[in-house]
Amino acid sequence: MATIDLNSDVGESYGNWTFGDDAAIFTSVSSANVACGFHAGDPSGIRATCEAAVAAGVVIGAHPAYRDLAGFGRRFMDVAPKELIDDVIYQIGALEALARSVGGQVRYVKPHGALYNTIVHHEAQAKAVAKAILEVAPELPLLVLPNSEIQRAAEAAGLRTVTEAFADRAYTPDGTLVSRREPGSVLHDVDEIVQHVLRILDGEVKAIDGSRVTLEAHSICVHGDTPGAVEMAAKIREAITASGVDIASFA
Repeated sequence: MATIDLNSDVGESYGNWTFGDDAAIFTSVSSANVACGFHAGDPSGIRATCEAAVAAGVVIGAHPAYRDLAGFGRRFMDVAPKELIDDVIYQIGALEALARSVGGQVRYVKPHGALYNTIVHHEAQAKAVAKAILEVAPELPLLVLPNSEIQRAAEAAGLRTVTEAFADRAYTPDGTLVSRREPGSVLHDVDEIVQHVLRILDGEVKAIDGSRVTLEAHSICVHGDTPGAVEMAAKIREAITASGVDIASFA
């Protein structure tokens, strides 16, 4: 592997509530999954995050979610496909306007939270997300979990998909993410996370039961709201470059 993307969820501060340190994490990552206001983020904060990303040379991606501020977008919602199409288009459009106002542009899409996990297996919602991107911006790549319904739906629609893995999340033996409701779902030990990332570079992850799972990933996510995310991202970047792999956005 010559290069890999390092992405992070950002722009999630809302009103008086601050989440993460976007400017600091931009010193380590190559792509920014910017909240679009449905699960987190407000116009002023989103615009400031886009401005910081442009200044740091970090690529901006849309991070659409269920309409779920109270639950931070981490609760499943039984949304009708047509409504989900409209919601995803709306969020991409809002972020594009804010990004353009500071000299940037949306270069890819990565669904957030429960929506991301749902479209791994929910065919109707996966097709709705793919259709939304196809209708509003078919040139945008889509970050997906490998071997998922959304990967199949997007590729069937002619969209480019980019598979990703998660630096700070545990995996099940079938290659999906362990639910956040389960103990051990989020990794916190930086040394453990670094070893996890190095295994990803070799094309596999160690599942929560200790088994090895083959996994092809072209982007690695570090959650910006995870405690110690800035230090974690810096250590991950250092380990990746020390292994001889360059960090660059796929978009």
